[in-house]
Amino acid sequence: MDLIYVGKTKNVYKLPNGNYLLKFKDDCTGKDGVFDPGENSIGLTIDGVGDVNLRMSIYFFEKLNAMGVNTHYVSADLKETTMEVKPAKVFGKGLEVICRRKAVGSFYKRYSDYITEGADLPLYVETTFKNDAKGDPLVTKDGLITLGVMTAEQYDAIKSMTQKITEVVNDEMMARGMVLYDIKFEFGYDEKGKVMLIDEIASGNMRVYKDGKYIDPMTLSKLFFEK
Repeated sequence: MDLIYVGKTKNVYKLPNGNYLLKFKDDCTGKDGVFDPGENSIGLTIDGVGDVNLRMSIYFFEKLNAMGVNTHYVSADLKETTMEVKPAKVFGKGLEVICRRKAVGSFYKRYSDYITEGADLPLYVETTFKNDAKGDPLVTKDGLITLGVMTAEQYDAIKSMTQKITEVVNDEMMARGMVLYDIKFEFGYDEKGKVMLIDEIASGNMRVYKDGKYIDPMTLSKLFFEK
């Protein structure tokens, strides 16, 4: 295996068969030792978080694949905390897609003059460039098209897939007495330009509440897999 990328929460290796291997780590985004999926830097390390993030990713990727949603997921190895994925090109130099069901976090900070904290949102989708130095700047559909990052058709596919996947995740949370407030995804595309969900679907990329209280990633993963 060839190490080709060292990321914040996982490393990426090239496999001999042309696929890639994601090695999950125990690092989480946050600030001052407090987890925050909206932060763009590593803020803390939680022992075992890589394992539970992989477990949740397996659960959702297998469910989405069975539904016919296009993802990069091939297989996983819990013992090695790794996931084999299909090749995919990222949009631009990296793009994050956030779907918001509630007005919290950076959304509320930006728009608090117009909305109350925790207010319902209609599966609101926003995109940000992955750029730590610039604070992951927001970019609109028109911006993405004008900059040549993606086509209008690719954006529409991403938005539709984001909303569909968010509803799948929220339904699973609701079935366990929890509520999804927002979630962060990454998308790529194959050699034909077809959009696919990449990266992970894990507690470290979402805000979930129970009885009006925020649930930290490790607790969320434990509650999610409780019998």
